[in-house]
Amino acid sequence: MFLGTVDDWTAEGTVVSWYPTAASHASAAMATRHPAPVSYQQSQHLQYYRRQTSLGRDIPRLCIGVWEIAGVCDIDAMTQAVNAHVRRHDTYHDWFAFGADDEIQRYAIADPQNITLSPTDHGRMTPPQIRKLLLDTPDPLQWDCFTFGIIQAEDRFTVYIAIDHLRADGMSAGVIFLDIQSTYFTTLQSTPAELTPGASHREYCANQRTYTATLDEESPQIQSWRSFVAANGGVLPAFPLELGEATPDTPGAIDVFDLIDENQGQRFEAACRAAGARFSGGVFACAALAEYELTGSEAYYAITPTSTRSTPAEFATTGWFIGHIPFTVPVASSFAETARCAQTAFDARTHLAKVPFERVLELAPWLNKTPPRGGFPMLSFLDAGVPPPSAVIARHLDRMNTKVFSDGRIAARVCMWVNKFQHETTVTASFPNNPIAHESVARYLEAMKAVYARVAEGGSEGTSDIARARNGAQLRWQQPSSRSG
Repeated sequence: MFLGTVDDWTAEGTVVSWYPTAASHASAAMATRHPAPVSYQQSQHLQYYRRQTSLGRDIPRLCIGVWEIAGVCDIDAMTQAVNAHVRRHDTYHDWFAFGADDEIQRYAIADPQNITLSPTDHGRMTPPQIRKLLLDTPDPLQWDCFTFGIIQAEDRFTVYIAIDHLRADGMSAGVIFLDIQSTYFTTLQSTPAELTPGASHREYCANQRTYTATLDEESPQIQSWRSFVAANGGVLPAFPLELGEATPDTPGAIDVFDLIDENQGQRFEAACRAAGARFSGGVFACAALAEYELTGSEAYYAITPTSTRSTPAEFATTGWFIGHIPFTVPVASSFAETARCAQTAFDARTHLAKVPFERVLELAPWLNKTPPRGGFPMLSFLDAGVPPPSAVIARHLDRMNTKVFSDGRIAARVCMWVNKFQHETTVTASFPNNPIAHESVARYLEAMKAVYARVAEGGSEGTSDIARARNGAQLRWQQPSSRSG
């Protein structure tokens, strides 16, 4: 599966997009106020969008994904598939507006059957024209902030989606793929699609607000967040290397680095298990050790995104379910000990994903300090062989030339995603698109890659190197060749 920015788009051909009909827009306009509150994630997104656009700036906001299907697209069958998907998930049925006192109000289309998307044939388009079509997806204050389409080539067609983050998170891509793919082919076969019943994202938002309302300044969850920030000098963590000029208008860049191959991955995982950790603990240990090599920091302050889905129905639902886990990894005298500490810290803090940092700030507003350079960095880990997504879906995504793109809009911070696939483990990094940031991120990822390689080749040992570094010698990991792509 490929990850990149929309500037990497190369598909071209005859384009058909699906847009809501005039009757659907009329139904949206007549939508009534709904009592379900907006989620913290959606509220932050909408407020950030309004604040930035008032200054003439843009924000990164689109979740873009594509996959290929052999043959010529049956437009009628795809129309049924797209409509079935949109009607199935209530994240598409609501829109939001700012009311009095800047309260965000939810409006809901009462009957999803009143939503109909119809195809528009754009004719043949070039890659730049298609990129513009995607980026022109309406903003999050518009109901129709989602786009579906296909690009027909000679012997195959590409299905594409561009959905504002308001309505979808990264894991939603697999749900959308499965919905549309399954319904398209079962429609061609005149059989009903058998999909796992979905949940209500609207209900998730209400449950989130109900839960967070029970918290106060003395709640253990709030205290845990506060202690994490306090240990880092009273601020959220920042990327440890220079990022150059990252103005509010600096575009974002994405790079993908190979970390370890399949055989190295097996040895790396064995080293993690021998240390009493899982692969995820090894991922955060490697980040801690890489930062120690680069900066001498003996504590790594991690913030990792994770899905807060908890039921089979939620795992079959499109929406924004992502929370963040804050935890601290102390650099110990070996990889094994560092990985064990990382795993213990991660596991002990997973429940904090249910507590948005915005709620922490409501109860402890004096923590409202930003890190020195933009937003806090994130390190995420995804094992594509473990549900969700299941290994079956992962194989489908790989076989169908699936690609996931960012919209390439501004990026003031660094985010990294370590992805464990069947044959390799890679890291994808997004960062400000300027020469200094490119150099710093490459240096950081080279150091991270070296740690993975050392562990894969030498097991969990590393005590002597770390001890020598603490005695004043420079820590030197083996430096294997690397490839970015």
